[in-house]
Amino acid sequence: MAHLLVVESWVGSMSRLLPRALEEAGHHFTFLTRDLHHYLRSAPEGAAHPLLTARNVVTAPTNDVDELLPQVEQLHRVLRFDGVVTSCDYYLPTAARIAARLGLPGPSAEAMENACRKDATRRVLAAAGVPGPRFAVCADEAEAVVAARDIGYPLVVKPVDLCAGMFVRRVDEAEQLTAACRAMEAFPRNARGQRRAPHVLLEEFLRGPEVSVETVICRGVAHVVGVTDKSIGGAPSFVETGHMFPAALAPDELAAATGTAVRAGVALGLDDVVAHTEIKLTADGPRVVEVNPRPAGNRITELVRHVTGIDLAAACVDVALGREPDLRRRETALRSAAVGFLVPDAAGTLVSMEGADGVRDADGVLEAQFAEAGRTVEVADSNNAYIGHIMAGDATGLGARDRVETLLAEVRPLLVRS
Repeated sequence: MAHLLVVESWVGSMSRLLPRALEEAGHHFTFLTRDLHHYLRSAPEGAAHPLLTARNVVTAPTNDVDELLPQVEQLHRVLRFDGVVTSCDYYLPTAARIAARLGLPGPSAEAMENACRKDATRRVLAAAGVPGPRFAVCADEAEAVVAARDIGYPLVVKPVDLCAGMFVRRVDEAEQLTAACRAMEAFPRNARGQRRAPHVLLEEFLRGPEVSVETVICRGVAHVVGVTDKSIGGAPSFVETGHMFPAALAPDELAAATGTAVRAGVALGLDDVVAHTEIKLTADGPRVVEVNPRPAGNRITELVRHVTGIDLAAACVDVALGREPDLRRRETALRSAAVGFLVPDAAGTLVSMEGADGVRDADGVLEAQFAEAGRTVEVADSNNAYIGHIMAGDATGLGARDRVETLLAEVRPLLVRS
């Protein structure tokens, strides 16, 4: 039995999968947060949040690393931690710095900072010759307008330090670029109260299907667990509308995508992490979209587990403890698993989900979750706007995506439009 320090968390699926992995392994944990109410608000009504199964819940200044480190040292003297982990991108570098300060296993803080900052990732990968889009890092809107002329439209505008596709936009001309820059400028702090970097990242618009490569990097060796097929919608935003594992790729495409992802991890110096690397399969070969040094979100981690038996949340715990993770594939009942999200295209108040009850009991359904009536709904412009999802599996082949799409078509959200 080990004692882990969990530093903040996403409030979505990983906030449930990580405590489950800890419990199943016989470990216990201390949960460190600056705002416990952030998690209490996300718990289902009448249910305790899984993070509250922690042996200790400690309030600490997690947004101020210099103030935080001495406090964690004092906690460590009393509670004795064996590893440090987080599922939230905004605290991955912090967790790495805590682990280094306490002499515990973990990736380097520099590697995590470079992977979590999209501008730094671009610079590191470009210097290492890892293929990606042409790009420019701009200090402000004026610089972005000039740089856009060099890259050429259409292009993608991104903040350098946000997640879930927030404020990522395709722009086709200067007026749209200006609007995108000003929208980012009006959002100076992220959801955790951290001040954002004001830089703007411009990237060449890449054409082709998108996949993600799920890897576990341990003691300098990258283990490829598999490749996930991704669906993107919501133009001009980039909203993930669904995923299937494994991706239906030809052997040469599979080798090219996984090889590129492994090269990206090496270039960034990532070690002792679970990584989720997004790749565009362009006509000129694979190009890195971004590297996320933590288990995949949006239920991908569960798709992997349903098909392979490999628990990436458990692997995340193992590498944080300096242990070799169990990545042996196990026979499961499924050959593919997919998830599809209900993405609202109109704003209003949710009245009901027609067809939801029938879908829950349909053949092959693994999960079916839907927003409750009364919820305020906005037009989706990021992965934070979903109003439900359906996950299904296929025992015979790669039919899970088609099954999910059929089921999604049977569900219709009814809104009172605002």
